Amino acid sequence: MAPGGLFWWIGAGVLIALELISGTFYLLMIALGCIGAAIARIAGAAADIQFSVAAVVALAAVLLLRRSRFGRRTRKEASRNPDVNLDIGQALTVAAWHERRARANYRGAEWDVELAAGEPEDAQLYEIAEMRGSCLVVVASRHAKAKATVA
Repeated sequence: MAPGGLFWWIGAGVLIALELISGTFYLLMIALGCIGAAIARIAGAAADIQFSVAAVVALAAVLLLRRSRFGRRTRKEASRNPDVNLDIGQALTVAAWHERRARANYRGAEWDVELAAGEPEDAQLYEIAEMRGSCLVVVASRHAKAKATVA
């Protein structure tokens, strides 16, 4: 293999390694462009054709990725997103409800708690589904529901 052809393979390898670090698929799509250019080099294409092949293959791969389910991210509200707020999904107990509202001890402090629509007041164990300011919106814990169906 000529030294010029090695450029595309090294470029693809570096992009794949960076892809493993970053966790997005876009660098992998650009690496596919480099591989396409390396194949064009092996076929004897001139440098300008190699760069054109790299650009077209990478662009087509990125566009296909964007149209796939992997390229579309559904954005959640920050108040409901466990990646933003680590309290989402955490359990707490509520002793008594008053018009679907209560006060509960969570993380060593008293919090206002609101029961989400359609949730039962008799679950005792709840999971935080959303945070609205200093108010925790809760749903009945899946663990409590499983215990209720077993009993």
